[in-house]
Amino acid sequence: MSNVQRFGATGDGETDDTEAIRHAIRDGDGMLHFPPGTYRITQPLEIALEKSGPLGIDGTSGTARIVMAGAGPAFRLIGTHGGTGDPSSVKGNVYPSQRLPTIKNIEIEGAHPEADGIEMIQTMQSVFEGILIRRCRHGIHLIERNRNVLISHCHLYHNTGAGVFLDHVNLHQINIASNHISYNRLGGIRIEGSVIRNLQITGNDIEYNNHAQFKTEPEPTAEIYIDTTEPGSSVNEVTVASNTIQATDSPAGCNILIRESAEGTARPPGLWTITGNIIGSQENNVHLIGCYGVTVTGNCIYSGANRNLLIEDSRQINVGSNTFRRHTPAMNTGVRIVRSMDVTLTGCSIFDEHPDGQPTGASLLELVECERINVSGSQMLDGVPCGIDVKNSSHVSITGCTIHDTRENRKSEHAIRFTGQGRGNLIGMNSIGTTTENALSIEERSGVRIETNVIEAE
Repeated sequence: MSNVQRFGATGDGETDDTEAIRHAIRDGDGMLHFPPGTYRITQPLEIALEKSGPLGIDGTSGTARIVMAGAGPAFRLIGTHGGTGDPSSVKGNVYPSQRLPTIKNIEIEGAHPEADGIEMIQTMQSVFEGILIRRCRHGIHLIERNRNVLISHCHLYHNTGAGVFLDHVNLHQINIASNHISYNRLGGIRIEGSVIRNLQITGNDIEYNNHAQFKTEPEPTAEIYIDTTEPGSSVNEVTVASNTIQATDSPAGCNILIRESAEGTARPPGLWTITGNIIGSQENNVHLIGCYGVTVTGNCIYSGANRNLLIEDSRQINVGSNTFRRHTPAMNTGVRIVRSMDVTLTGCSIFDEHPDGQPTGASLLELVECERINVSGSQMLDGVPCGIDVKNSSHVSITGCTIHDTRENRKSEHAIRFTGQGRGNLIGMNSIGTTTENALSIEERSGVRIETNVIEAE
């Protein structure tokens, strides 16, 4: 192994070890080994994989620390892969010399406002394992083009930018698994201006990624922040599963935010599944804008300052078997769907478990200017003013639901309310509890047919 101390690095935390480590990169055997110590550098350690050959960077089971005291990434790895994941597209010396650049078991600490952790450009099958990156700007920064990336068992913690930043990158096949990604000011996992396919985010703890720890002005962010508004960008084929995704409330903040693509320039965000996560404590817990083909199922989603789930201008969204609630009187619960179509909400529980209703004054499920919405087999409990509130919507089917006020002193005005213009709407086979006014409040122009409900009388 290329022990950097044998090339002149001191690891004393005071000496500038930049040139000594560059010597090890240039003249070593490709296994860049950092014995225990603190290695201060002032410029990026840039490695051209085409020239260096296969590369590994190891920090001796985490006992080595890199302190980046200059601007830019501590490590910048540059490859030449311009193809896809298809083996036939891999050209030149990519497989013989560039595949599988591996960085593991090392800490990188920023000591400059513009210090980054690791930057990757046109790499193939890169692996990050057991890395701690803190007090940098961005932790792991992927730009231009990369393929087949694995990030696991890392701590990306307390950085001023994003923990993992997919920044105007064309990237297929990336797994982000079993990491702790927290207290990053601009998001835990942030994707902007990129073309992404096959992204798996599984088994991570992603928490508190906003401005609160930095005493700065708030900026819109999220634990998982996906922005495809830039022309040509799109994010598809994504799994978000079995994560804990929590935060503190921040203005325009979300736990998961997926923003629409620019109209006519790319496919909208779609082919997503968000399943089996604990998601809570932000302005909107999950916010979908302009999405197509998303499944949200089997999650516990709690305590939004605005809503648990907010869906806008989207279609073909399946929401199933989720628990929506709030755990403190200061926060809110509920689902709001606006200007969307072809949405199903099945087997969900929405429960406002506090006696006086929500601070927002919103009903538990709100449908506004929607079409072809199916709500079935769900419970809406203790809604104020309503369990389900529908406005200017058509072909809404509400069947087989339980809509009750369980309080001793009831607060619900209506179980279901339809207002505004609509057609082809149905309320059928529901169990509807006692309310303070009419259980069903239906404007004639809403076009509602009512069939075979069980409505409890005082």
